[in-house]
Amino acid sequence: MLRWMVGFVSKAFVKESSEDDDDALEAPPIPAGSKNYMTPGGYRRLRAELGHLVTTARPEVVRTVSWAASNGDRSENGDYIYGKKRLREIDRRIRFLTKRLELAEVVDPARRGVVDQVFFGATVAYATTDGARNEVTIVGIDEVDPKRRWVSWVSPIARAILKSREGDSVQFQTPSGPETIEILEIRYDNSDGGSSGA
Repeated sequence: MLRWMVGFVSKAFVKESSEDDDDALEAPPIPAGSKNYMTPGGYRRLRAELGHLVTTARPEVVRTVSWAASNGDRSENGDYIYGKKRLREIDRRIRFLTKRLELAEVVDPARRGVVDQVFFGATVAYATTDGARNEVTIVGIDEVDPKRRWVSWVSPIARAILKSREGDSVQFQTPSGPETIEILEIRYDNSDGGSSGA
């Protein structure tokens, strides 16, 4: 489905190396036997990024590299050297995004309706043993955003609270040891990878 975009990625200016194929450095791997769950908003954001890289960013860098190459000695040409490095980074990201989007299983949390259990896409408010109230939204591996408190569905907190209900107490492992939390509220607000208040 997305392979047509990769067709635009010419390797004319890029000498591939084995380190360029190490896309695993960009995001955690999808657990074996699992799907790449993603919210509709997360899917749109990754598609938009891929489209920008293929239609705008990469062609601009290719033009710069071509121009720099035409200026003669490439060994001391900063524009050429930096451009080639940037081109490798863009191509690596394009390959990564293409693979992740091809494997994506889009799940719209808003279509769940009224659900009293925690599933993918839920925004969950919980209290820790010291009484502090926290909130997380369970999203896809490629959508994690600590500032918005969006956590991956494979994170320890998400795995601990999946399938729990309001009022349940669950335990999960933190870096400082096991912690028990109480589920206070479960919401499925919208399809954009989190609640409208996030």
